[in-house]
Amino acid sequence: MAKGHLFVISAPSGAGKTSLVKAIMQDASHIQASISYTTRPMREGEVNGKDYHFIKKDTFIKMQNADDFLEYAEVFGNFYGTSKSWLTDTLAKGDDVILEIDWQGAEQVRKSFSDSTGIFIVPPSRSILLERLKGRGTDSDEVIERRTAEAIIEMSHYPEFDYLVINDDFDTALQEIQSIIQSFRLKTSRQYEKQPQIFDDLVAP
Repeated sequence: MAKGHLFVISAPSGAGKTSLVKAIMQDASHIQASISYTTRPMREGEVNGKDYHFIKKDTFIKMQNADDFLEYAEVFGNFYGTSKSWLTDTLAKGDDVILEIDWQGAEQVRKSFSDSTGIFIVPPSRSILLERLKGRGTDSDEVIERRTAEAIIEMSHYPEFDYLVINDDFDTALQEIQSIIQSFRLKTSRQYEKQPQIFDDLVAP
């Protein structure tokens, strides 16, 4: 069985990556989204085990000390981490995985999965980014200001990724990410790994 492939999707806060990943997962086959562990409070409408694994800080630290995380980071005072065992087991079963993390986490992941595919999402302008952050209605002006400053720093790391998607129109951005995934699946090496018997039969003397 061919191993699955890891797609790492990163973006500054407010660029729309979470909504895009959710849309991809609604109409996807043989691909799973990695569910991160976090110490931040659950927001209205979120479901534990579906959006995140919400845990206490001391539990997170215990998992961190036990080397349970492939990558982890502190963002705005909250901790986020990716399960190492779940990711490796899922890829071994042949399923692709989408990992939604920040650029720092992506940098850590590349050290273990150098063949992963990185996709970076950006808004069409700084003013639209600010509008989206304010439009959430969940953060104070102080938090929005801090997120905006952090987003500017994050966006400077776009050259580190394989693909760049500008989320101006949601449907267009979604189609572009789906095309990236499908393009990888059609690579010669991937097609042969999945169904070698077809090609062995086609080129048999």
